[in-house]
Amino acid sequence: MFDLPNDEILSLSKEHVFYTWSAQSKVNPIAVQRAKGVYFWDVNDKRYLDFNSMTMCVNIGHGDERVIKAMQEQAAALPYAAPGMTTKVRALASKAVAEVTPGGKLSKILFTLGGADANENAIKLARGYTNRFKILTRYRSYHGATMGAMAATGDPRRHMWEPGTMPGVVHFLDPYRYRSTFHRTNPDISEEEFTRDYLNHLEEIIRYEGPETIAAVLMESVTGTNGIIIPPEGYMQGVRALCDKYGIVMIADEVMSGFGRTGKWFAVDHWNVVPDIMTMAKGLTSAYAPLGAVAMKPEIAAAFDERVFESGLTYTSHPVSLAAAVANIHVMREDKLVEHAAAMGPVVKRMLSDLGEAHPSVGDVRSIGLFGIIEVVKNRKTREPMAPWNGSSPEMTALRKFCVEHGLFLYTHWHTVLIIPPLVISEEQLKEGMEILDRALAITDKAVE
Repeated sequence: MFDLPNDEILSLSKEHVFYTWSAQSKVNPIAVQRAKGVYFWDVNDKRYLDFNSMTMCVNIGHGDERVIKAMQEQAAALPYAAPGMTTKVRALASKAVAEVTPGGKLSKILFTLGGADANENAIKLARGYTNRFKILTRYRSYHGATMGAMAATGDPRRHMWEPGTMPGVVHFLDPYRYRSTFHRTNPDISEEEFTRDYLNHLEEIIRYEGPETIAAVLMESVTGTNGIIIPPEGYMQGVRALCDKYGIVMIADEVMSGFGRTGKWFAVDHWNVVPDIMTMAKGLTSAYAPLGAVAMKPEIAAAFDERVFESGLTYTSHPVSLAAAVANIHVMREDKLVEHAAAMGPVVKRMLSDLGEAHPSVGDVRSIGLFGIIEVVKNRKTREPMAPWNGSSPEMTALRKFCVEHGLFLYTHWHTVLIIPPLVISEEQLKEGMEILDRALAITDKAVE
C-alpha cells in the first residue's frame, strides 16, 4: 500500500505537499524513514539525534511499543465515536488527565485536536464564564496558528494575518531578565524587585484596560520558542493574586512546557500555582496521535450547566488519540520520566554553562528540566543578537546546517538555539549532542565583535 522508492519521496513531496511556516520554493525537508528512542533515521539510513523532540512533542521518545499497541487495539475495537457519545477510553482519559493537573483540581476536561484549538476553546470558556471580552497575553508568546490563537500570540507570526485575527487581545511584557526593558541601567536588581516591577506593569495594564472588561490572562507558564523565559520567584504567584483580585480567569498554556518537560508534570507546579484553566497538547500523547485538552476548575464548567457551550469539534475525544494519551501517561508514570527530566535538569544546566564559558558568542543560557536555550550574540557587553529580531543571519544558518550535517537535529529561532530532547535522553546522549553543538558554536564565535 505504501511502497515508494526512496528517491521518489522528496520529488513527490516537493510536487504535491504544501508546507507550513515555509516559502515553498525553499523547502528542503529531511525524508524520515524510522525513529526509536532519541534518534531518527532518514531514507539513506543517516542517524540524527533528536534534540527538539521533533516539534517539541515526542516526550516519551520515538517508537514506544506500549503506546503503539494501545492505539492498534483501540482502532480495532472502536476507531471513532460521535462527540455527543462517550466511550470507555474517553472516561479513562479524562480521569487520567484530571489526576495529573495541579492538585487534581482541574477536574473537567475538554478534548481538542491540538494546542491552538485548546487555547481557542479556553478563551471561549473564559469569556463565557466571566461575560467579559478582553484577553491579556504576553508579547513573547506563541499560542497557535488559528485566528484566535494567532491573535493571542504576541510574536511577529501574527502580523501577516492582522487585522483579520480575533479582536479583544491586549499584550504585555514578559519578565525577561536578560533583555529587561525596565532594568537596562540596573541589571543587578534583586529578584524580588524584578518580580515586583513586572507585576506592577501587569497591574497597570489591567487598570488601564478596565478590570471589568478582562476575561482572562493567558500565559505560557514557561515561554517556549520565544526564549525559554522562566518566571522569577513570586511572579506566577503574583499573577494568580492579581487574577483573584480582579475576578480574571488565569489560563496557563502548558502545550509545550507540560507533561514532564520542566521536571514537573506541568511547569506551574514549580510555583505551586493552580490556574483556573490549563491547556495542553504535544506531550499529552507525545505526538503519537493528534490531541489537545482544556482542563478547567469545576466552577468554570458549571457556568455551562444550563446554557449551551456554543463550540464543538468533529474529532473531539477521538478514541485512537485518547488511547495514545492514556498509554502515554502510563509510560510516563511507569518509567518515571518526570523524575528523570528533573534529574537531567542540573546536567543540562551544567553543560549549557560549560558552552557559555567556552564560547564568546554565547550571551546567556537558561534551562529548567529538559527545556533549555542558548542566546547567541555578537557582543556580550551590548548583548547584540547574532540574528535580528524576527530574522536569521548567515551565522545562525551555518550553525544549524553544521549540526544537521553532523547528525544533530535541533531548532534555531532567530538568534537562539533550543535544547528540547525527548525525556528519555541519557546523560551520555546529551553529551553527544552538546559536543556537536560545541563545534558548531565555533562558527558564531568568528562573528563576535
